[in-house]
Amino acid sequence: MELSAATELLQIAEEAAAEPVRITSCEEAVELEAAVAAKPPVTAATIAHDALVGIPTGDAEEDQLYQFQSLHVSVPPQSRVVSLTERESLGAEKFRFLAVRLQQLRQRRPLKKVLITSTVPQEGKSTVAANLASALARRAQQKTLLLEGDLRRASLAQLLGLGKLSGISEWLKGDSDGRTSIYHLEGSGLCILPAGNAVDNPLELMQSARLPPLMEQLTTWFDWIVIDSPPVLPLADTSIWMRLADGILLVTRQGATEKQQLKKGLEVIESSKLLGALLNSSRGVANGDYYKYYSARQSSGAAVAR
Repeated sequence: MELSAATELLQIAEEAAAEPVRITSCEEAVELEAAVAAKPPVTAATIAHDALVGIPTGDAEEDQLYQFQSLHVSVPPQSRVVSLTERESLGAEKFRFLAVRLQQLRQRRPLKKVLITSTVPQEGKSTVAANLASALARRAQQKTLLLEGDLRRASLAQLLGLGKLSGISEWLKGDSDGRTSIYHLEGSGLCILPAGNAVDNPLELMQSARLPPLMEQLTTWFDWIVIDSPPVLPLADTSIWMRLADGILLVTRQGATEKQQLKKGLEVIESSKLLGALLNSSRGVANGDYYKYYSARQSSGAAVAR
């Protein structure tokens, strides 16, 4: 697929989501991140007030992560989770830009549970989800959960070099109390809730009455929940996650995503929840740049809807 065709794919997605947001420069992104992360100074008076009204202190918030089992992360080089393995790379920087944009959006609308999906398999949604979750977790006091919602083709634990782990399947079946299915990745504010052991009836399991209260519980533990879901076509699993998510990011892949597939996928996604689209594996820029949101101009960053 040529660059012009890839650009047209993103234009289709942009038309489905209002109020496009554009990153114009590295300097702007740095300023935005500093502005969003800025907080008033902590004084004895503010600590006393927070304790009085029941707001946890910074130390208490940090301690909450350690209620979960801690795991050492050894990401395989081929996984391309650059937000963990190459934090100074341009690819990792682009995910930090996206994290800033999501933080901005949350100032205007409820946004905690972000669904990452694609139209068809092999478009890179799991890699995008892992990178975005890591970028969000690196922000100050942003407890982030990476939730593996694809119970049919689980890959996140392998992507992060964690091996086989129990997860959401066991929680939904009532075989765990939740905390034992969530793992804190050492050296970060990132936790993962993997898919767990394979099940014969993933759709039936997800349709159980346990999933909505499970998600409600997770929102009390974490500031951000990044959900790696199955593709929207042709499975019904993603529709369940879409109902539970606050916003949706659609991953497309240059040379793989066809216009007709993208149009059908956009018809399935609720337009009010569509945050935008990401163009994966763009060949329109330098080979060292892994992800681009809008690849026509390397220096001007990317276009991501809303």
